[in-house]
Amino acid sequence: MPIYEYECQDCGKTFEYLVLGDPDPECQACQSKKVCRLMSVCGFYSKGTGGETIKSSASASACGGCSASSCAGCGD
Repeated sequence: MPIYEYECQDCGKTFEYLVLGDPDPECQACQSKKVCRLMSVCGFYSKGTGGETIKSSASASACGGCSASSCAGCGD
């Protein structure tokens, strides 16, 4: 079940919403149905060569400020 990030078009608040079959959430601050889904930054965990956990996200990489529509634009 995905968690999406939304922004309310009426009050400007952003919030996360766990989609459980209802893809049209309402704003948690003002209960407006005028919300749009935002592009969220993804993160991941992986194991390093020594078994240590490495946490990373797209915002921590060179791609964090990228405005290209795909990675083919810069080669990352």
